[in-house]
Amino acid sequence: MGEHLWTLEMSFSEDEVHTQADAWLRIGDREVHGVGIARRNPADPQMPAIGEELAAARAMSDLSHTLVLEAAGT
Repeated sequence: MGEHLWTLEMSFSEDEVHTQADAWLRIGDREVHGVGIARRNPADPQMPAIGEELAAARAMSDLSHTLVLEAAGT
């Protein structure tokens, strides 16, 4: 069956309250994109790593949903 390589790239942008993660999955010559956003409650302390992790998880969930739809042909 041969080996297949999928490459995932993730980038983050943030402001005082929001962190956005953009995930790109490259499968051969195809590219699938997912987006996730985390919002910090102003009363919470600033902990950028937590916002990035939550935004990344949401971006990968979005990416997963897109892959499922593509596999189902919708």
